[in-house]
Formats: sequence, structure tokens, C-alpha cells
Amino acid sequence: MPDLEAIGDAATGAVLAGAVEGTNAADGHTHELNCLNCGAELEGEFCYACGQRAHVHRTLTAFFHDVLHGVFHFEGKIWNTLPMLAWKPGELTRQYIDGKRTRYISPIALFLFCVFLMFGVMGLTGHSVKGEAVADATRELQKDQVKLTALQTQRSAAAKSGLPTKKFDEKIEDLNGEMAALRAVKGGAIDSTTYQFQNDFLGGLNAGLGKAAKNPELLFYKIKTNAYKFSWALIPISVPFLWLLFPFSRRFRLYDHTIFVTYSLCFMMLLLTASTLLGFASEALSSLAFFIPPFHMYRQLKGTYGVSGWGAVWRAATLTIFAFIAISMFGSLLVAMEMSV
Repeated sequence: MPDLEAIGDAATGAVLAGAVEGTNAADGHTHELNCLNCGAELEGEFCYACGQRAHVHRTLTAFFHDVLHGVFHFEGKIWNTLPMLAWKPGELTRQYIDGKRTRYISPIALFLFCVFLMFGVMGLTGHSVKGEAVADATRELQKDQVKLTALQTQRSAAAKSGLPTKKFDEKIEDLNGEMAALRAVKGGAIDSTTYQFQNDFLGGLNAGLGKAAKNPELLFYKIKTNAYKFSWALIPISVPFLWLLFPFSRRFRLYDHTIFVTYSLCFMMLLLTASTLLGFASEALSSLAFFIPPFHMYRQLKGTYGVSGWGAVWRAATLTIFAFIAISMFGSLLVAMEMSV
């Protein structure tokens, strides 16, 4: 049996709390005269002493509004920030650096939102490539079988002639490892996304991966987890590359570059998310998204640093190369972390 006395005490406390907080109308709104946080007399929509909103809304709609505002700063700022980030990134970056911030989401808050969104979308859509990956694995297996037969023939010929067969043995071993991974993809033992990552980024499954090659599914899972947790590392990795475009500048400091990089990474993550979703409608349309980053970098550089058109062009081209290097460094860091465990 529940403790009726405890329930009664709780109910009494709720009534007393309502009396202290002010009138609780049927519409779920309170109409207090003093701030519920600090007790100061209220004038206007916010408390002049502590900044809390003057009236509390006790409705389900207000609850979800508070969630959105607390997590994403969703009170209009996002609608001011995203259009500027997409089309006027330089102006957005410069205004934030210069202190005009109340209308925009802070770079780090937007960065965290974009990380959540990107990994969420990729997690939900990753299964969609399974059928295509199985078909690709089947084709690759056929090609590799032809290569394996040729290598075995060459090895036999070399052995009969008394020539060393070590180089053939190494190639056959590597090819067998790749074929084993392809069979696992085809049979569903290895997730298609795992193999794609291994093949494109890590250079395939071979002895060079050591213990990681024995459990690629676990490796990829850990890398995805660390990519999520350590995504912030892309910021300090990228800032020095941007500094190289304005070396020893007294006008532009590391703080400026950090704000630039953070907003730029936000846009790239949103672009990747959008292209992933567009891929369901049209792969050709999705592939066009990869031509946008250099143009976006150009506009952001020109607006943030006030450089000439040509100055923005060569810096955007250089920054595009730097971006690939930074991503490679980030990926190598994640792999090194797992290989060292």
C-alpha cells in the first residue's frame, strides 16, 4: 500500500508552492507580481534583476518549447542564423566576432546541434546502402577471383623455375583478406558501411591493420563512437591551417579563425546531412553538393576578412586542400586511438 501520509504531504507542498508562485490560471499561465526566481518586483517581460522570464507557462506546449530552446536555442535565433550561415557566412562570422550576437546561435551551440543532427541522420539512413553494397561486393569478388587465379598461376610458375615466391605469397594473402571481407559483406556478417569505410578510408582489410582487421565491425563501431565524442577536435586541428592563410597578421587573431572554423564546420555538417537525405531522391543531385564547399569558403573568407575577390579565390582553393588534410588527420587520430588500445 502506498504511504498515504507521504502523498498528503506532497499534495500539501504542491498547494503551498502554487500559493508562493502566484495565481495559476486555468490556461496554464501564472500571473505573479514578483519574480519566482529572485523575488524582485516585475516590470516588463523579464526580471530586471536576474533576467528570468516574468511569467511561467505551465502547459505541455510550453514544456516542449523549453526543451527546444534549452537544447537548440530555438527562439528565433536558428531562423536568423541558418540563412546567414548558408548565404552570408562571412557577414555572420564577422558580426559575431564584432559582438553582434544576440540574434544568432553561438558557434559552439550550433556545432553541437549539427553534430547531433548529422550522426543521427547517418545512423538512420546507413541501412539504405546495404543492397547496393552487396551487389558491389559480388562484382568485386568476381574480379578478385580472376586476380587470385592469375597470381596462383604466376606463383606456381615461379616455384617450378626455382624463383622466390615471397612477393606472390604476400599479394595472395592480401587478396584473400579482401575477399574474406567481401564475402562477409555479401553474407551480412559485416555491415556494408563498415566495409565501405575500411575500403575507402583505411585502404582495405589487410595485415597492415593488425588486430583491427580481425574485428572490423568493432573497429568501425568504436571509430564512429569516437568521431561523435571527439568531433570537437576538428576545430583545433583546422585553426592552424586557417592561420597559415593570414600568417603573423595583427588584425586577425586566433579567436577570429576559431569562430570562422566553427561556423564553417557547422555548414559542412549540415551540407553533408542534406546531401545524405537528397541521395534518396537523386544521387546526381546529392553529388552536386560536393561542389558547394569551395564557393561557401570563398564567400565566408571574403565577408569575414574583407579580402579582395582574388585573395578570397586563392585562399578558398588552398583552404579546400587544407580541409582534406584536416579530415585525414582527424581520421588518422581516431584510428590511432583504437590501434593503440
